Order: sequence, then structure tokens, then C-alpha cells
Amino acid sequence: MSVVENAVPARGAPCWMHLMVSDLRRAEAFYASVLGWEFGGSSLGEDDSTAFVDGRPVAGIGVRPPGWDPATVWTPYFAVEDADLTAARVRERGATVAVGPLRKGRGRAALAADRDGAVFGFWEGPTPAWAVEGSAPPRLELRTRDVFEAAIFYGEVFSWSGAAGGIEVVYEGERVVVRVSGRPVALLHGGAVETDPDPRVRPRWVVHFDVEDTGRAAEAAAAAGGAAYPAAPGPGVQGPAYVVRDPEGGLFTVSPRAGR
Repeated sequence: MSVVENAVPARGAPCWMHLMVSDLRRAEAFYASVLGWEFGGSSLGEDDSTAFVDGRPVAGIGVRPPGWDPATVWTPYFAVEDADLTAARVRERGATVAVGPLRKGRGRAALAADRDGAVFGFWEGPTPAWAVEGSAPPRLELRTRDVFEAAIFYGEVFSWSGAAGGIEVVYEGERVVVRVSGRPVALLHGGAVETDPDPRVRPRWVVHFDVEDTGRAAEAAAAAGGAAYPAAPGPGVQGPAYVVRDPEGGLFTVSPRAGR
């Protein structure tokens, strides 16, 4: 197990992925079986674990604090310089700050939902040395009602147009690509339906975890108390993909690693 090295992420960029659950040990066993993760300690305390792949920190899983009642949702966190200012920006634009900002370990965190209900977080402070593309397996994709409206919302909240770190937003046909120093870190797609009874169709941040064998991961998910459904692979990805639901209802997608 590698030691987690902290870094100050590029302001406005995705900086971490986190899941809140009621049973941490059960969640660890599920994700170890499905994704091959190993787990170690976290700077956020005893009730939080850091997941590793090949010695690199990938994501965090923590116990839902008493009194919290959010759904079990994989949540991307975006790096900010001032969590209070970001919370004010979120509220000014008609969205919701559900929790925080609260002191967590060496930083401050808040949990929010955009105007269409997609859940996201923001973090002030150092994070594990991590990136959505390149050094860690996750990829991020926002499926939303109106992609251009969403791009404006997140751009204003996180100052994408003028943030340090070389963030740029590019419109490519029916999607929006967010890049840091030329590297894609998030895709925004339209077409989600706010009122659809299927949570896979409603607006949400989709987390793609790349694996060697998506079929094996889908079978492992079913065997470990979850479920898996065939899904369209992300842009530029070849091979079968699956939407996976963990035992507490958390959704994520498994996609083939590049080159498979």
C-alpha cells in the first residue's frame, strides 16, 4: 500500500471522488471484489477509507455521519480557493448547498446539487495527488437536461474561464469538454430527464471506472449484492460497458481500459 501524497489541485478542476455509505466494511468488500481496490487510512478520520489501484489513490469511501440523510451517490469534488464564496455562488444561481462548508481533516468540504439535481461537491485545501485523467482510473461525465446551461452554471461557480491551472471549456457538437492544461477532465452531455423514475436517466455526474474485464466486474457486482446493466461506452471507449449499482444504491459505470 502506498502512502497518500497530498497536493494542491488546480482551482476549478475535479480533485477527488467520494461515496458516503452506512456500512463502510460492506462497501469496501464490494468495491474490492468488483474493482480490485485495496483500502488504507484517510486523513478524514477513522470512518473514512482511501481506495488504491496499483498503489495510487483513486477515491474515498466514508460512513455517513449521524443526522445526514443524503442518497448514496458517487460524488465528484472540485477544488476551490474559498469554500464559502463558492457556496454563495451556488446559491446565487438557484442551486442548493445541502451540507457545509464543514471542516474535514486538512480542508473544508461542501455537498451541493445543481439546478437540475446533479450532486457534486467542492473542496478547499490539499487533496491526495490525483487526477481524473492520467494517473487515476475515474472519468467524469455530466448527463444533464441542457448542456449549455450546465456549462454556464459550472463555469461561473468554479471560474472556469479564468481559473489558474489552464482550464478551458470547449464546445464540440452536442457536448462540452472541460480540459486542464489540454487534458480532458470532464465531459458534459445533454438529454437527461429530471422527472424520469429511473435514476440512471436523471441528471447526474456519471463516474466511469476503467477495468480490465467489464464482464467479470458485472458478474462480481451481482454476486456481491449489487446489480449491473448494459450501458453505452463513453466517447472513444471500445468494448462493453455496464452501469453498476452497489448494495446501498450507489451508481457508477465500468468501462474497458484504453487499448482493449
